[in-house]
Amino acid sequence: MSLLQTACHDWHAAHHGRLVDFAGWDMPVQYSSIVEEHHAVRKHAGLFDIGHMGRLRFRGPDAGRLLSHVTTVDAESLSVGQVKYALVTNEAGGILDDVLVYRFPSFFMLVVNASNRVKIVNWIDAHRADFDVSMEDLPVAWTMLAIQGPKALTIAEPLVGSDARNMGYYTATEGIVAGVPGIISRTGYTGEDGLELIVPADYGVRLWEQLLDRGSAQGIKPCGLGARDTLRLEAAMPLYGHEMNESTDPYTAGLAFGVQLEGHEFLGKAAVASAKARPDRPKRVGLELAGRRIAREGAIVFAGETEIGRVTSGTFSPTLERSIAMAYVTPAHAAVGSSVAVDIRGNRETATIVKLPFYRRPKTT
Repeated sequence: MSLLQTACHDWHAAHHGRLVDFAGWDMPVQYSSIVEEHHAVRKHAGLFDIGHMGRLRFRGPDAGRLLSHVTTVDAESLSVGQVKYALVTNEAGGILDDVLVYRFPSFFMLVVNASNRVKIVNWIDAHRADFDVSMEDLPVAWTMLAIQGPKALTIAEPLVGSDARNMGYYTATEGIVAGVPGIISRTGYTGEDGLELIVPADYGVRLWEQLLDRGSAQGIKPCGLGARDTLRLEAAMPLYGHEMNESTDPYTAGLAFGVQLEGHEFLGKAAVASAKARPDRPKRVGLELAGRRIAREGAIVFAGETEIGRVTSGTFSPTLERSIAMAYVTPAHAAVGSSVAVDIRGNRETATIVKLPFYRRPKTT
């Protein structure tokens, strides 16, 4: 089966992007080097093609009520222009996906992970018979770009208007993007400030090139999935399939901020509430390793000779210049400052449990 392609796919291929199969999409993992692209985002700006992510649009009188039913947040209570992080859980409280819920004047939108798009579409379809709502799956008709970094707003401003700078974090608006109707949101997955821009697919390459052209003097670089992963890990942002899956509940994953239990009924609520009350559930922690070796997913974490957990994600942090990882460990061994060891290919590497996130962007005055 042929891979899906984003609107900017041909540009990536023509500009030496190393393309890989990611969730059925032919996506760039890097252009120059992951470290170079990573530093560009932290110091200047990086541009990401995230057109592979699912974008589901809901219209109708019951749109908010349906999304409240299938996610862990009360979508009906969102203000117009508000964006909310949420989970889609099954009846057992396991996470089917982590999503963003957007509210606009005439519709709601759900942004889902590419790897889970079909699963979430089918899940919602199976639970919307009693709701007066239409759902549109828009993975190809529209595309989505993310510009991230301390200079992102300066670069994007001429194309989206000065009002973008005044947008609050986790807000979105319908507006004009590079001369065409689109959607502007201020969220991100890198730990830096920035915008996500959604436009019709026919205008995707033009917007991509305009952003790179306007940012050339500001140090912008096109960035692939490799840098996106190292950036999100420094910011301790969970990734589906690593820090969460259908066997993980939101509270074990450390995602309580994405759950509204009070006054809100949703699929899996009873199981999620039960998980919250469990004192023995594992805890997601950060690890800083003493050496430069990388602790990969699945590496066993030890306290003495006792196995206490496993690594979910690990990398060598370009910003911190040290090896970092996230892991689930037993609550008795989760205290910040605790010394543990990680088995890396049969050899133990000393590590320290540290407070998350590993990196927090400097506050601007």
